Amino acid sequence: MAQPLSGYRVLDLTNVLAGPFCCHQLAHLGAEVIKVENPKGGDLARQLGADPSLNRAFMGASFLAQNAGKKSVTLNLKDKGDRERFLELVRTADVLVENFRPGVMARLSLDYPVLKSINSRLVYCAISGFGQDGPLANYPAYDQIIQGMAGVMSITGEPDTAPYRVGYPMADTVGGLTAALAINAALASKHREASFIDVSMLESVLATMGWAVSNLLVAGKPPAPIGNNNVTASPSGTFRTKDGLLNIAANKQEQFEALCRLLECQEWLDDPRFNQRQARLEHRNELTALIESRLRAEKTDFWWKLFVENGIPAGPVYTIEEVLNHPQIQSRGLVEQFGAECIGRPLRVVSGGYRFDGEPPRVSTPPPELGRDNETIFAGFAQQEEQV
Repeated sequence: MAQPLSGYRVLDLTNVLAGPFCCHQLAHLGAEVIKVENPKGGDLARQLGADPSLNRAFMGASFLAQNAGKKSVTLNLKDKGDRERFLELVRTADVLVENFRPGVMARLSLDYPVLKSINSRLVYCAISGFGQDGPLANYPAYDQIIQGMAGVMSITGEPDTAPYRVGYPMADTVGGLTAALAINAALASKHREASFIDVSMLESVLATMGWAVSNLLVAGKPPAPIGNNNVTASPSGTFRTKDGLLNIAANKQEQFEALCRLLECQEWLDDPRFNQRQARLEHRNELTALIESRLRAEKTDFWWKLFVENGIPAGPVYTIEEVLNHPQIQSRGLVEQFGAECIGRPLRVVSGGYRFDGEPPRVSTPPPELGRDNETIFAGFAQQEEQV
């Protein structure tokens, strides 16, 4: 597969998740991604994850998840010699990504104005919690802090249990995807010059909350937590069956009519509580109880197949283990596999989540050990100096 970012070099100065996830996407698009890490431990994610032995080896599961295909060099940016090596890297790079707190790179005299002066085509992307300016710019930010401040937690959970955080680091991931999108746009410019991309995780998350934000901005209605229900339609949410849970999205009138027929409850179509879309929203709890009383007669898989065959969107509620083992995921090649060369046993990690010309994106190497590529990367600089 021809990789669209083949030939581009990215310097990844990031830690833990938002920045590494951004560069994970760029690596799978074909870019050469070089992680520039502190010699004393490197990316903090190397020490994070559910396997303590991997954490001690600086190859934690959290690091493995978004660093396949990258190279690793170690540099102490406060050391004069290492700073010179870093500046040589910058001269060869197309993109630099960092997620330090605003001001850190300036204190190192390695901020955008300095690096732009030595590379007039550098795309510099800074990812932070709140952006590079504003009253909160220097505040520390982690995923859960952003989820809370963006309003995500306020609309997650049931009315009597909210606020809840989303069960994975969605703010970090959204911030990383936003950065990757902006970087690709900068690289695609027909008249590319040096550019500075300022990614705020807080703003990135808010930008993805379309219905929640627009209901307030446009309709003047503050969003509220409604559990597993769809805010715009009923019956649309999670329902109990004989053996578990089933998501049903009967959002259209014809889908509701089909549901009534399949459940042998066509009298609901004449019930003023349910015969119109708005009425169903106002009487959601009553309708849910009636539907679940019928669904308890059969197992989830029975209803899933029956509903889908009759034009009603539906699907089971899986664990992560169940979905990874599902033939749909296995047949599409989402999971990349590497041999034992990385952690002493076979390694499986998730790739990009898309396909180019029918093929899933792939990288050629597993996540790197700390400083694995020092010799090859810096030997190239030494050879250049000798030729000069």
